[in-house]
Amino acid sequence: MDKEAFIRIKGLTKRYKNTVEPAVDGLDLNINKGEIFGLLGPNGAGKTTTLSILCNQIPATSGKVVISGLLLKTHNRELKKIIGVVPQEIALFEKLTAYENLRFFGNMYGLRGSELKSRILDCMRYFGLEGKADKKIETFSGGMKRRVNLIAGILHKPEVLFLDEPTVGIDVQSKTVIVDFLKQLNKEGATILYTSHHMDEAEHLCTHIAIIDKGKIITNGKPAELIKSEENCDTLEDIFLKLTGRKLRD
Repeated sequence: MDKEAFIRIKGLTKRYKNTVEPAVDGLDLNINKGEIFGLLGPNGAGKTTTLSILCNQIPATSGKVVISGLLLKTHNRELKKIIGVVPQEIALFEKLTAYENLRFFGNMYGLRGSELKSRILDCMRYFGLEGKADKKIETFSGGMKRRVNLIAGILHKPEVLFLDEPTVGIDVQSKTVIVDFLKQLNKEGATILYTSHHMDEAEHLCTHIAIIDKGKIITNGKPAELIKSEENCDTLEDIFLKLTGRKLRD
């Protein structure tokens, strides 16, 4: 494994109870500091399971994960301080206001008082949600919820950010704001690992991508270099379909 990699994954395997095939099957992956790394794959390929392990939400069956020099299995408390997580599902309390939700998540990361309030309001302003702090989440549109969901994961200015389908099911305007923010966050030094089904978005956003299928990495590299290396492929989507096939995945 690359000693300089910020995230080092070796032999990662996850077997769920009463299943024949592993969801993640001996996965090896290195992610360097400062990268925007896209983990791409069809439905059921192992993307969300991999992210869930990296976030310490579920245990691996076997394998090793090292983040910023710390072994995930034994340094969970220290790593929580530098990791931000944005799940695919909206992880907000519908009956609470946007501010109440963000104060709750900010407190979980150890933020308090004026620092937390300032951070919440600054983020809401950036994402076009000024004046919405006291509105209940249940009144928000899908795009607005998605933006608040993202804010909840970045309030503590994490060094590494894990995102599972952060732009799924939202309008073009919300998607553009989120993508632009991720680019800015990356410029400020954050390492980003995210999953997506949007091949065009990943091709233009990511500095590096890996395609996973049936729990294994089937290709790995810089988008432009991968496109150049595959015959009759002009886009990342061409490569994705060539390697994973056109059969529907449900």
